[in-house]
Amino acid sequence: MSATDHVEFSSSSAAFGPDNPAPVIEPPRARTKRTPRSTRTNFEMYGWLFMRLSGIVLVVLVIGHLLIQLVLDGGVTKVGFAFVAGRWASPFWQTWDLIMLWLAMLHGSNGLRTVINDYAERDNTRFWLKMLVYTATAFTIILGTLVIFTFDPNIR
Repeated sequence: MSATDHVEFSSSSAAFGPDNPAPVIEPPRARTKRTPRSTRTNFEMYGWLFMRLSGIVLVVLVIGHLLIQLVLDGGVTKVGFAFVAGRWASPFWQTWDLIMLWLAMLHGSNGLRTVINDYAERDNTRFWLKMLVYTATAFTIILGTLVIFTFDPNIR
């Protein structure tokens, strides 16, 4: 392109200046009186980091679980009450399943929290949806933990 060539700008891509200011991009949600002016925590960064690290650990736990339980131990046909009773007699398998349960629930609820923050527009809706997710997560973690540690193979 030589120095004498000129480039035509359409009205949407013209150079910005004093007579043609750049468009203003509004924030996704306006601050309210209840919104703090500045946040000093890095909660979202820690949530992002947790998702990456828990995802890696979950891949190892789930693939290990599937490989050991379903491939090396004879497949799905062997899984039953006695199989679970035998597995949970070992503290190793109780711990394995407990870590897998906790990480999966926390990983999933953190992902749902992010989706709710992104898509729920009203503060009240966002609050109640997150409370529902937190309640379901707490209920499932508590119930799952009780089942793992109070499992009785001699139940009749």
